[in-house]
Amino acid sequence: MIINNFYKNKKILVTGGTGLIGRQLVNILISYGSKVSVVSLDSPKNLGKKVKFIKSDLRIFSNCLKVCKGIDFVFHLAGVKGSPDMTLKKPASFMIPTLLFSINMMEAARIQKVKRYLFTSSIGVYANNKILKEDDVWKTSPSDKDYIPGWTKRICELQAEALKTQYNFKNVSIVRPANVYGPYDNFDENNAMVIPSLINRALRSKKYLKVWGDGSAIRDFIYSSDVAKGMVIAVYKNINKPINLGSGQGVSIKTIAELISKLVPNGPLKIIWDKSKPSGDKIRLMDISKAKKIGFKTEVDISKGINNTINWYLNSKKYKRYNAFTENF
Repeated sequence: MIINNFYKNKKILVTGGTGLIGRQLVNILISYGSKVSVVSLDSPKNLGKKVKFIKSDLRIFSNCLKVCKGIDFVFHLAGVKGSPDMTLKKPASFMIPTLLFSINMMEAARIQKVKRYLFTSSIGVYANNKILKEDDVWKTSPSDKDYIPGWTKRICELQAEALKTQYNFKNVSIVRPANVYGPYDNFDENNAMVIPSLINRALRSKKYLKVWGDGSAIRDFIYSSDVAKGMVIAVYKNINKPINLGSGQGVSIKTIAELISKLVPNGPLKIIWDKSKPSGDKIRLMDISKAKKIGFKTEVDISKGINNTINWYLNSKKYKRYNAFTENF
């Protein structure tokens, strides 16, 4: 059975389907002929007429039971997006809603007999290592910079193990994406991740781009559509062990800053390095050998991905997304 036939006419729920990865995933599923519902607190703008939109607060268990009823597959992408600095300052704003809607959704899916389920974990579950391998997670604690978010996602991964052991709810796929970027990201400079934050800053500048650290830190960045493709493969092949979804290639913050400086319409901008600010861990790369074995590969390189993201943001500045760090739950 080829992948598009597998998904054709399936009733699929995507939580967080209005967001960074969710938009890309919804487009893929629609192209496969799936019957897609999206649940989110964000605007449904540009989702398309083929998608059923449900605005619902998934911290409330009864809402989760309702949206899971009659569904074949659930892709749980709903999350709280913010920079490491923001999650250090406001860890409860990440932890509490994430635990509530993640635990509620997986339990509701079990009760409603959903056939397959995908949970979106995070690179944050890993300790401060150069190469991040799936089987190493439980040998260590998460990095100090991701300590509470990392443990939050780990707890949700453990829920999958608990439901499998007690209820034989075993068709749960867990993906751990690297540093994801693309359209529909959080571009709030006060709590955004590095790429959207620098894009926002660069577009507001006339002559220069100020960047924290010295640019030497190396990270694994992956474009949102590549993550979405990895997700549909994981569920199609019923992978029930966590897998990394990254590029497997390191890109320095210096390279990211130079690309953004060059690609913005007001560029090229002079880059000013604020070496009084931390550069972060020297290197964090994902081992994606397990993902490659199931047919996963990235298709969008960093230059094209950043260019796509800049162009989208230029045309979509009025798009607003729910922000758990600035809005009251």
